[in-house]
Amino acid sequence: MFAQEPPAPLQAPWEGVPEGFRKLPIGKLAIPGDLARWTEQRVRVRRIVLESLGEMPPRPSPSVVKVVGVDRKDGWRIEKFVFHNGVDSEVPGYIAIPEDGKGRHPAILTMHGHSSSKDNMFGYQPTSQNVAELLVKNGYVVLGIDNYFNGERKGRGPAGGLETMQRGSDQEMSLFKLNLWLGRTLWGMMLRDEQIALDYLASRPEVDPGRIGAQGMSMGSTRSWWLAAIDDRIKAVVGVACFTRYEDLIAIRQLRAHGIYYFVPGILKHFDSEGVMALIAPRPFLALTGDRDAGSPPEGMKTLEQILNRFYRLYGKPGSFRSIVYPETGHVYNDDQKRKMIEWFNRHLKGGQS
Repeated sequence: MFAQEPPAPLQAPWEGVPEGFRKLPIGKLAIPGDLARWTEQRVRVRRIVLESLGEMPPRPSPSVVKVVGVDRKDGWRIEKFVFHNGVDSEVPGYIAIPEDGKGRHPAILTMHGHSSSKDNMFGYQPTSQNVAELLVKNGYVVLGIDNYFNGERKGRGPAGGLETMQRGSDQEMSLFKLNLWLGRTLWGMMLRDEQIALDYLASRPEVDPGRIGAQGMSMGSTRSWWLAAIDDRIKAVVGVACFTRYEDLIAIRQLRAHGIYYFVPGILKHFDSEGVMALIAPRPFLALTGDRDAGSPPEGMKTLEQILNRFYRLYGKPGSFRSIVYPETGHVYNDDQKRKMIEWFNRHLKGGQS
């Protein structure tokens, strides 16, 4: 097992929240009684979600990706690549590929957490987020990139080397501010980079583009379900930690538990995070969360489970959504969660094969 972070202290919802912040004008997602009504409503919900992300410039072609190195393993390899995202940054990444002679494989887009990197996921600087070898040995092509303010992209924000994560989140803050000025959001631009990575992953001859999943921990978990909401090419999702409902985050005074990177304007006027997650249905979605994770209030998780179960039932696929809450567990990615992640993808991307 991997070492756990200390569990968050428990507190009653709204305890200590000043009166003026207890009755916020938060919109509610209407839950339709049948699939036909949801199919019509879903168009509007998806438009609201996309608009909250701000302008997202056209993505460059996968042909701009350059492979810059190859690391040979026993029965598989890792290629290091880089692409320019067409706006402001060079984006480095890794792709792990089985060398088993089987042609096209299912694939996983893996996403790291805040203050982590692609090197953590691919074993060069291993942490609990190290999943590439596990996945590739189960027959998956695996791809992951450094996001805007992590890994090799540290010190490459608007102020260059003046901004590093060593002094806190200054690069993250600068990017957040600049993108607002430009009519964009940092979160939207982060998701756009993942879509460019997804374009490249789907273009690879080793990959079956109809069997691509997304997984991540913490900030990577949140990216995984947001990305699936806006991009139907993601056919299955596993999110570890950060199964978060925003109003409940306010209620337990834990807005500070999430970095500023993922806050987008206007979305709470319409609905909470269930509006984003509902767009994933009926595609398989597994949430694995500790009940003492500061960024995932338990009451909010219960609400999300109830609402998402109703949406999946509209499609006649109640088993395609599952939320597992680990008791007395904090913000972690442990061995049992990894086992369940592999089982989920094997069931939904490989037809139950192990």
